Amino acid sequence: MIKETISWDHYRSFLAVLREGSLSAAARTLGLTQPTIGRHIEALESFFGTSLFLRGQQGLLPTDTALAMQPQAEMMEATSATLRRIASGARETAKGSVRISVSDIVATEILPGILTSLQENHPQLEIELSLSDRVEDLTRHHADMAIRMVAPRQSNLLSQRIGAIKLGFHAHQNYLARHGTPQTIDDLKHHRLIGFDQQLSYIREILSHRPDLARLHFGFRCDSNVTQFAAIRAGVGIGMCQVPMARHHDALVEVLPGQLKLELDTHVVMHEDLKHIPRCRVTFDALVSGLRTYFSLA
Repeated sequence: MIKETISWDHYRSFLAVLREGSLSAAARTLGLTQPTIGRHIEALESFFGTSLFLRGQQGLLPTDTALAMQPQAEMMEATSATLRRIASGARETAKGSVRISVSDIVATEILPGILTSLQENHPQLEIELSLSDRVEDLTRHHADMAIRMVAPRQSNLLSQRIGAIKLGFHAHQNYLARHGTPQTIDDLKHHRLIGFDQQLSYIREILSHRPDLARLHFGFRCDSNVTQFAAIRAGVGIGMCQVPMARHHDALVEVLPGQLKLELDTHVVMHEDLKHIPRCRVTFDALVSGLRTYFSLA
């Protein structure tokens, strides 16, 4: 007797468990219940007649069979994403869904004004923001386009360089009135510094150019750039942020101007296969134009 085929939803659950390491985390990622994810995995194991995951102290561990299946399941995921986006809007008009991978700080401080204008001009356009400081893989269609602080390396990506965005130390004028203004990098050790908790990829890139910053002690630590920027604006201490962004807030003062000498080379990136799809083209162009205008006016 020929077995029934397995729904794509089951493979989607399979990939989520592989990536998250547990049924509960996979359920949260997909917006499903834990029992549903469990049933999907059981159905796959029954279909293939082998175990896909083993329980360990750190969660569910994939078997060799599961690891061997992963690349093919990811190809199915990419195909499904492509079909969904093609079907979500007609090619004649800019309508349907566009998913943008972007850092939380850019999404919060810069994009709302750009996207407001874009969606006013194209009311049938739907925008999804994937907030992350990690570089999402556009070749696997995890997003349609991205705003990145590193140049893309894949040859099949269309990229527009926005420019090198300067970083600087900043503090609220009230903090400086209470604690004084440092005159040298060494003076920073006498101040409450706002910084990162974990060394993500962009942090490692910064430290590769300025290893002396690794010796700084942060009295306020958080991996969210939005929270760090909010702490700077609240007067918690001195923190690092984009100079053009800080200039949009009158109470912020650049500390040790010109001494940090760090820049973020900013790019808008899209898979070249999407450049002729109207909703992607107009969104890409709006991001490029809007970001260039924002930073030129700072």
